[in-house]
Amino acid sequence: MANEDLLLRQMPHSLEGEQAVLGSMLIDPDCVKNVMDRLRPGDFYLRQNREIFETILTMFNYSRPIDGITVFGEMEKAGLTDDNTRSYLAQLMEITPTSANVMEYAAIVQDKALLRSVAQAAGEITALVQEGMGEAGEILEASEQKIYAIRRGRSAQEMVSLGQVLPDVLDRLSEMSEHENHLPGLSTGLSAIDNKITGLNKSDLILLAARPGMGKTSLALNVALNVAKGGGTVAVFSLEMSREQLAMRLLSSEALVENNRLRTGLLRETDWEKIAGAATVLNRLDVRIDDNPLLSVADMNAKCRRLDGLSLVVVDYLQLMTSAGGNNRSENRQQVVSDMSRMLKIMAKELNVPVICLSQLSRANEKRDDKRPMLSDLRESGAIEQDADIVLFLYRDDYYNEDSEKHNIAECIVAKNRHGETGKVELRWMPEYTQFSTLDKRYDDED
Repeated sequence: MANEDLLLRQMPHSLEGEQAVLGSMLIDPDCVKNVMDRLRPGDFYLRQNREIFETILTMFNYSRPIDGITVFGEMEKAGLTDDNTRSYLAQLMEITPTSANVMEYAAIVQDKALLRSVAQAAGEITALVQEGMGEAGEILEASEQKIYAIRRGRSAQEMVSLGQVLPDVLDRLSEMSEHENHLPGLSTGLSAIDNKITGLNKSDLILLAARPGMGKTSLALNVALNVAKGGGTVAVFSLEMSREQLAMRLLSSEALVENNRLRTGLLRETDWEKIAGAATVLNRLDVRIDDNPLLSVADMNAKCRRLDGLSLVVVDYLQLMTSAGGNNRSENRQQVVSDMSRMLKIMAKELNVPVICLSQLSRANEKRDDKRPMLSDLRESGAIEQDADIVLFLYRDDYYNEDSEKHNIAECIVAKNRHGETGKVELRWMPEYTQFSTLDKRYDDED
């Protein structure tokens, strides 16, 4: 008896729900556009229902009239009909009480499709465990990716046609044309950088590299603060500084109170007023800080997946990260860093948000007369350059030359830019507030 129950057991689905959705679309074509935003062909469990849905969508895309007769005609042309198709289409219209509840019917179909996806993922995860392919950490990461793919409403390996992608691109173009700054990505808060890299774009890996003391952490925090002020959630993973130190820097930057006075507690009465105002602003922002120094990319990815409304991820910094196994001693360090940079790019694509990763530079630039960083100075891995969509270098001439005319002026060098031009922009550096701001003057490589 138990075996018979197992054979008869079906994956979750609702025949009535699927039929009601199709019947509503047949009797009221106006509701098709609403259903399109909610359901995909794969959400229908029965093959015949799935074929009818696909036919209606195709007809809608070509602005063809939709009813029982025209849908049958299209299915007949495609060779999708049998002796019962005409009567089944008529039955769908007869059993549907009203199209007014079509979104309720769609919700039922979508819910059953979600349960089927969970069941399928659970089976695949069980198979991974039973086959013993890979270590426990690798299986856990693969399992999380499968579940996360379901949460995002897509298959982990699903391919889509160009026709499915174009509507999103056109919508994005329309949105950008109506926006004042015409940036396709998030603003960094520094217009000179925005103009060079067109903002922080979704799924981009942005590498911010410099020698110690140049202010790369400060610049990353300035950008994070600006994105958070725009209403987004920002995740900051600090492998070097504690959460209290980061909060102190953010407070100094927002309050415009010297960082040294905050660290020593030698505050004036006017400072407390600024600090109170800045704390009120910062309390309203959704900035999440994790200062665990032993985090791997897989750990960061898993934590970010649980955040709603995530807009930006900041990692400070690459060379301090560990591999997924947490043990780098037996591996070539250059290969480890290469693997991590690749995983960061994959994380940016999976989360569909920009990821800013800070990186140290080798000492090679300090041996040259012109100490401005170059791509070849990227420490430990040439793969970092390959994986990054944008590479930014920070350089301050007064760091090396006390008599420099460019006192407290930093150069942000765009050494690689997959979306546009490279070059340099000048930023004002205010070390007492650990803050950068834009200068009016900009110049190119030829100047």
